[in-house]
Amino acid sequence: MPVNKRSKFRGSRTCGGGTHKNRRGAGNRGGRGRAGHRDHRFTHFLLYGEIHNGKHGFVNQTSRKEKTLSIGKLDEIAKILVNEGKAVQEGDAININAEQIGIDKILGSGKVTQKMNISARSFSEQAKVKIEAMGGQALAI
Repeated sequence: MPVNKRSKFRGSRTCGGGTHKNRRGAGNRGGRGRAGHRDHRFTHFLLYGEIHNGKHGFVNQTSRKEKTLSIGKLDEIAKILVNEGKAVQEGDAININAEQIGIDKILGSGKVTQKMNISARSFSEQAKVKIEAMGGQALAI
Protein backbone atom coordinates (compact mmCIF):
# COMPACT_ATOMS: atom_id res chain seq x y z
CA MET A 1 0.00 0.00 0.00
CA PRO A 2 1.47 3.36 -1.05
CA VAL A 3 2.33 5.91 1.57
CA ASN A 4 1.72 9.04 -0.50
CA LYS A 5 -0.23 10.04 -3.59
CA ARG A 6 2.83 10.44 -5.78
CA SER A 7 3.92 6.86 -5.39
CA LYS A 8 0.32 5.67 -5.59
CA PHE A 9 0.02 7.05 -9.13
CA ARG A 10 3.46 5.92 -10.42
CA GLY A 11 2.98 4.14 -13.70
CA SER A 12 -0.57 5.41 -14.12
CA ARG A 13 -1.25 7.16 -17.41
CA THR A 14 -3.54 9.87 -16.01
CA CYS A 15 -2.61 10.06 -12.31
CA GLY A 16 -6.21 10.12 -11.10
CA GLY A 17 -7.37 12.76 -13.60
CA GLY A 18 -9.98 10.59 -15.28
CA THR A 19 -9.63 9.85 -18.96
CA HIS A 20 -6.58 10.96 -20.91
CA LYS A 21 -8.73 13.57 -22.69
CA ASN A 22 -9.26 15.47 -19.46
CA ARG A 23 -6.78 18.05 -18.21
CA ARG A 24 -6.02 19.18 -21.75
CA GLY A 25 -6.92 22.85 -21.45
CA ALA A 26 -9.42 25.43 -20.27
CA GLY A 27 -12.12 24.02 -22.54
CA ASN A 28 -12.35 21.03 -20.27
CA ARG A 29 -13.28 23.24 -17.31
CA GLY A 30 -15.56 25.67 -19.16
CA GLY A 31 -13.08 28.48 -19.62
CA ARG A 32 -10.51 30.26 -17.53
CA GLY A 33 -11.26 32.51 -14.59
CA ARG A 34 -14.71 34.11 -14.56
CA ALA A 35 -15.60 32.88 -18.04
CA GLY A 36 -19.26 31.94 -18.23
CA HIS A 37 -20.27 33.73 -15.04
CA ARG A 38 -23.46 34.88 -16.80
CA ASP A 39 -24.06 31.67 -18.74
CA HIS A 40 -23.00 28.18 -17.74
CA ARG A 41 -21.65 29.11 -14.30
CA PHE A 42 -24.50 31.45 -13.45
CA THR A 43 -25.69 29.70 -10.30
CA HIS A 44 -22.18 29.46 -8.87
CA PHE A 45 -21.55 33.20 -9.14
CA LEU A 46 -25.14 33.98 -8.12
CA LEU A 47 -24.58 32.23 -4.79
CA TYR A 48 -21.56 34.40 -4.06
CA GLY A 49 -23.21 37.60 -5.33
CA GLU A 50 -20.58 38.17 -7.98
CA ILE A 51 -22.86 38.61 -11.00
CA HIS A 52 -22.30 41.87 -12.84
CA ASN A 53 -24.04 42.68 -16.07
CA GLY A 54 -23.90 45.82 -18.14
CA LYS A 55 -21.37 48.52 -18.71
CA HIS A 56 -19.70 50.96 -16.35
CA GLY A 57 -18.32 54.42 -16.85
CA PHE A 58 -19.54 57.42 -18.75
CA VAL A 59 -22.95 57.42 -20.40
CA ASN A 60 -23.88 59.58 -23.36
CA GLN A 61 -26.31 62.11 -21.92
CA THR A 62 -27.03 63.91 -25.20
CA SER A 63 -29.45 61.46 -26.77
CA ARG A 64 -32.65 61.40 -24.75
CA LYS A 65 -35.48 59.35 -26.20
CA GLU A 66 -38.88 60.98 -25.96
CA LYS A 67 -41.79 58.78 -25.01
CA THR A 68 -44.52 59.44 -27.52
CA LEU A 69 -48.17 58.52 -27.97
CA SER A 70 -50.49 59.21 -30.86
CA ILE A 71 -53.62 61.27 -30.29
CA GLY A 72 -55.73 58.42 -31.70
CA LYS A 73 -54.48 55.98 -29.05
CA LEU A 74 -54.96 58.60 -26.35
CA ASP A 75 -58.53 59.10 -27.54
CA GLU A 76 -59.13 55.32 -27.28
CA ILE A 77 -57.79 55.02 -23.74
CA ALA A 78 -59.23 58.29 -22.40
CA LYS A 79 -62.22 56.59 -20.69
CA ILE A 80 -59.92 54.00 -19.13
CA LEU A 81 -57.67 56.77 -17.77
CA VAL A 82 -60.71 58.45 -16.19
CA ASN A 83 -61.76 55.16 -14.57
CA GLU A 84 -58.25 54.63 -13.18
CA GLY A 85 -58.06 58.17 -11.83
CA LYS A 86 -55.25 59.27 -14.14
CA ALA A 87 -57.52 61.74 -15.96
CA VAL A 88 -60.47 63.90 -14.90
CA GLN A 89 -63.85 64.29 -16.60
CA GLU A 90 -65.09 67.90 -16.32
CA GLY A 91 -68.37 68.40 -18.14
CA ASP A 92 -67.97 67.19 -21.69
CA ALA A 93 -64.16 67.52 -21.67
CA ILE A 94 -61.55 65.10 -20.37
CA ASN A 95 -58.48 66.66 -18.74
CA ILE A 96 -55.34 64.57 -19.24
CA ASN A 97 -51.85 65.28 -17.91
CA ALA A 98 -49.48 63.32 -20.15
CA GLU A 99 -46.67 63.35 -17.58
CA GLN A 100 -48.83 61.32 -15.18
CA ILE A 101 -49.00 58.49 -17.71
CA GLY A 102 -45.31 58.78 -18.67
CA ILE A 103 -45.69 60.48 -22.07
CA ASP A 104 -43.50 63.37 -23.26
CA LYS A 105 -44.92 64.15 -26.71
CA ILE A 106 -48.33 63.77 -28.34
CA LEU A 107 -48.25 62.83 -32.03
CA GLY A 108 -50.96 63.48 -34.60
CA SER A 109 -51.96 60.11 -36.07
CA GLY A 110 -55.44 58.72 -35.47
CA LYS A 111 -58.93 60.13 -34.98
CA VAL A 112 -60.14 62.37 -32.17
CA THR A 113 -63.77 61.67 -31.24
CA GLN A 114 -64.11 63.54 -27.94
CA LYS A 115 -63.19 66.87 -26.41
CA MET A 116 -59.91 66.64 -24.52
CA ASN A 117 -57.76 69.17 -22.69
CA ILE A 118 -54.27 67.69 -22.79
CA SER A 119 -51.16 69.04 -21.09
CA ALA A 120 -47.83 67.62 -22.28
CA ARG A 121 -44.23 68.74 -22.85
CA SER A 122 -44.73 68.99 -26.60
CA PHE A 123 -47.22 68.35 -29.39
CA SER A 124 -46.89 67.80 -33.10
CA GLU A 125 -48.65 70.38 -35.27
CA GLN A 126 -51.16 67.82 -36.54
CA ALA A 127 -52.01 66.76 -32.98
CA LYS A 128 -52.72 70.38 -31.98
CA VAL A 129 -54.98 70.87 -35.00
CA LYS A 130 -56.99 67.70 -34.24
CA ILE A 131 -57.39 68.51 -30.53
CA GLU A 132 -58.52 72.08 -31.20
CA ALA A 133 -60.87 70.98 -34.01
CA MET A 134 -62.90 69.02 -31.42
CA GLY A 135 -62.97 72.04 -29.08
CA GLY A 136 -60.21 70.88 -26.75
CA GLN A 137 -56.94 72.49 -25.70
CA ALA A 138 -53.32 71.46 -26.18
CA LEU A 139 -51.38 72.94 -23.25
CA ALA A 140 -47.58 72.81 -23.33
CA ILE A 141 -46.02 72.33 -19.90
